[in-house]
Amino acid sequence: QVQLVDSGGGLVQAGGSLRISCTASGRTSSIYAAGWFRQAPGKEREFVAAIRWRGTSTYYAGSVKGRFTISRTSASNTVVLQMSSLEPEDTAVYYCAASPDTVANADYYRAEVYDYWGQGTQVTVSS
Repeated sequence: QVQLVDSGGGLVQAGGSLRISCTASGRTSSIYAAGWFRQAPGKEREFVAAIRWRGTSTYYAGSVKGRFTISRTSASNTVVLQMSSLEPEDTAVYYCAASPDTVANADYYRAEVYDYWGQGTQVTVSS
C-alpha cells in the first residue's frame, strides 16, 4: 500500500506562482509513476502532469505545458508541481496520484491507471 498526502495549495493572483507537493509513504519502492490531476467545480477530473518514479520522463497536459513543472525529490519521496503564470482557469482541487504498474506513454493522462490518490489540495487563482 502507498499513502499520498497533498499539501501547499492556496490563493494566488493571476500571473502568480504556487508550489504544491505530494509526499508518498508506505511501499514507495513499488511506485512506477506519479501524477497530478485537478477537478474544478462542475467539471470532470482532468490530467495535469505525470512523472516516472525512476528516471526523468515527464508528461504534461497541453493547457499547462510551459507553465507547470513536475519533479520528484527522491530523498523525501516527494513529487512537486511548480505552477507559474497561473490563470483563473487553473482554479481547482489538485490531486496527486500514483501507479504501481507500468504505464504506457499514451496512458499517463488516464486517471484509471492510478491506484493511489491523495486527499487533494485547493488552488484558487483570482483575476
